[in-house]
Amino acid sequence: MAKRPENSKDFNVMIVGQAGRLQYEAVLFAASLRHADPGFKGRLILAEPQQGGKWPNNPTIRNPEIRALLEMLDVEIRPFEARHFGEGYPPGNKIEALQVLPEGEPFVFFDTDTLVTGALSQVPFDFDRPCASLRREGTWPEPELYGPGYAEIWGALYDKFDLDITPTIDESEPEEFWRRFMYFNAGWFFYSCPKAFGARFLEYTLAIRQDPPKELIGQALFPWLDQIALPLVIHSLGGARRTIPEGLLDGDVTCHYRVFPLLYARETDRVVDILETVSAPNKIKKVLKAYEPIKKMVYQRKGHKVRALFDREHLPGREQMIRNQIKKANLWMR
Repeated sequence: MAKRPENSKDFNVMIVGQAGRLQYEAVLFAASLRHADPGFKGRLILAEPQQGGKWPNNPTIRNPEIRALLEMLDVEIRPFEARHFGEGYPPGNKIEALQVLPEGEPFVFFDTDTLVTGALSQVPFDFDRPCASLRREGTWPEPELYGPGYAEIWGALYDKFDLDITPTIDESEPEEFWRRFMYFNAGWFFYSCPKAFGARFLEYTLAIRQDPPKELIGQALFPWLDQIALPLVIHSLGGARRTIPEGLLDGDVTCHYRVFPLLYARETDRVVDILETVSAPNKIKKVLKAYEPIKKMVYQRKGHKVRALFDREHLPGREQMIRNQIKKANLWMR
């Protein structure tokens, strides 16, 4: 494992949890963190949106067994009010939830559909130089035939916030290829202060939603809004495309599996083993088996039927092709 930088320190981990799918994923995330990194000394904080504001229906975790299990796994549940996104744009939770974290304490955010598979506490985070997940496809923007192209669209966004796009360009990639421009999956990100990061993230997302540059006409802002703003936030705070060693997050230390059929289709034997190990204890199984995808994929072992469909050394090039093959076998669920 690489040596941690001198400014690296104990840090907090935040996930967002609420009723439905996320509450079960939160249990798995917490169980995997405790299993894979028993030496983790920071807080594991679950930010929970409350009814009211932009959540007219009650989104809280109301199952007492799940709340008790989260407490057993040493998860702090902290409420927050969604004032800007909520039910109309659930990915906005991760932006507004940052307000519940302690100011000035370094943090790492993860989507709940993530497993911790190694020693997260030993990752050499440089908290003054944020970055985010590069496990993504070119989902945004989708330039039209006669323009504007990638350079104009991204350039207009950087200009809107008085940012210099030049340092973010990957000159090794061809002109007008999506990878040339800094674009992240928002499944994880980190920084030295959640209040500062959250305030900048909120400022940029609201500004893009309310007054997008003319170059974005015809481009879908939803569900990509958080991922459109994230590179701008990271660049504005002194971050870059990659500020930690490759192969740790989205590699040996974490796995952003997204949905369970995809996990079984494409992840390593080690990831599958960790999933099945941490979900095996009776206290956890009793809770998780109420969620149909876990019940069928993990406990009824249909995930191994999915696994048998694919050669992980030669997976299809695009995720949609993997999904289609699973659906054709009537094994898709989420």
